[in-house]
Amino acid sequence: MPARQDAGTRPASGGRDASWWRRAVLYEVYLRSFADADGDGVGDLAGLRQHLPALAELGVDALWITPFYRSPMADHGYDVADHRDVDPLFGTLSDVDALLADAAAAGLAVLVDLVPNHSSSAHPAFTAALSAPPGDPRRDLYVFRDGRGAHGELPPNNWESVFGGPAWTQIADGQWYLHLFDAEQPDWNWSHPAVRADHEATVRFWLDRGVDGFRIDVSHGLVKDAELRDNPPGPPLLPDAGFRDEGEPRVWDQDGVHEIYRTWRAIADEYTARDGRPRILVGETWVRDPVRLARYVRPDELHLTFSFSLLATSFSAPAWRAAIDAERAALGAVGAPATWVLANHDVVRPVTRYGGGSAGVRRARAALLTLLALPGVAVLYQGDELALPQADVPPGARQDPVWTRSKGTSPGRDGARVPLPWSGDAPPYGFTAPGAAPWLPQPDDWAGLAVLAQAGDPLSTWLLVRGALALRRALPHLRGEELRFRDDVPTHCLAFDRPPPPAATSGGSVGMTCVMSTGQEVELAISGRLVLASGPVGYDGAVLSLPPDTTAWVAPWEG
Repeated sequence: MPARQDAGTRPASGGRDASWWRRAVLYEVYLRSFADADGDGVGDLAGLRQHLPALAELGVDALWITPFYRSPMADHGYDVADHRDVDPLFGTLSDVDALLADAAAAGLAVLVDLVPNHSSSAHPAFTAALSAPPGDPRRDLYVFRDGRGAHGELPPNNWESVFGGPAWTQIADGQWYLHLFDAEQPDWNWSHPAVRADHEATVRFWLDRGVDGFRIDVSHGLVKDAELRDNPPGPPLLPDAGFRDEGEPRVWDQDGVHEIYRTWRAIADEYTARDGRPRILVGETWVRDPVRLARYVRPDELHLTFSFSLLATSFSAPAWRAAIDAERAALGAVGAPATWVLANHDVVRPVTRYGGGSAGVRRARAALLTLLALPGVAVLYQGDELALPQADVPPGARQDPVWTRSKGTSPGRDGARVPLPWSGDAPPYGFTAPGAAPWLPQPDDWAGLAVLAQAGDPLSTWLLVRGALALRRALPHLRGEELRFRDDVPTHCLAFDRPPPPAATSGGSVGMTCVMSTGQEVELAISGRLVLASGPVGYDGAVLSLPPDTTAWVAPWEG
């Protein structure tokens, strides 16, 4: 599909080397909830553009922006009706071009969301399929099948929707179509060459406009079992279950998906070769086995894939060490860095997940500072830098299809998607125009969590994160890919050294240590200087005293 207007030009990223993405800090912008410039209560591209300086000041390297494409918004933009145009709710193609230009000037790379597993039911290809009779080639672009039972009254198999209920919907002529998510999100048939060609055209469309790459939604789900066989019997999976590949082996992580990513990687490499600016592919790959996960980031496939193991791990030193070891071993075997994640728009925020209240805040700050000390890529979800808790959205205000399809058995994801507080003492906290109502209600007690309030508080999470990101760039210890766990620590303590890369050792640098206490106080003999801590600590240059649920970075005296 041709561009609707001349594509914008994007200058090459200044000051970034070709491997910057291997150690980047990626910031997820959930666009609906980031900043609203036009006063309709929904975040938009212009609002994001206005706040680019704040993100540059925070110190992130790249943005991942959730879908802004034309959509009926049944799943808030993840039901795409036209992947090559902007929904008026968010702006225009000109707004995208302006955003890309401003981001480049600010030194920020921009990745956009690609949603290839399914389309909207309002997509022209699906409406054409619905109007066609069974057996018509137009239905081959999606997964239509006859039902089971004497009269086809039963779904073709036992697959369940991630959002709850059957993964099949029957239409008037008796056939059923597959949707792993909402009924308004029919799955593409990725065995059809036209589906592959159309998505390759979409990839080129946005690369031509100047994006730095893509975050690929449901990257492990595009290809299904060719025979559509039943999944083996087992307990039903809740809608908020992240890893489903073990319980639904006919649906997820099929071998055929890798051929698709080899094709896309070749396209990305083609654009990279033109001007030397890397174009990056990042997978949202909910695959529990690290060895299976690593297959997605072999040298000719995706550049990165989210490592969800820490997100799914309890706040426990042994559990964190086991998860880090397993991910690093598997991904290192294929030459890929880990991409560490603690939160996103689909899961409960860490403050609440770690117990809520002051304890949840301490643990979330400690976990985030530890994550930022790990080698590889770190991902922040908007609000992590503010230590936002999960909001308690009243049932009458909930909009997530998980809430409706689960018939209220799951509260859905709205609590992680409440609009950001920027300034002020009461809602809408600078998110939208004064007096306007945000699309989801904000809590009345978030004034102290707002960006402006935290920027003036020396003990705030925002300043902690800004300091950590500045040190992550400045310290040679944090630029390499080596990590050595310390074994001479209590079991409730996670401690590791970050040796500097070889190029830095000539200057006398010998490394940095990250120590995290989980649940109990820790005293550790370690000489050096305190670089940063997630909370108050005791340190005399020889013995580090960490209160429970606290992380500290210690570097040796040099020279």
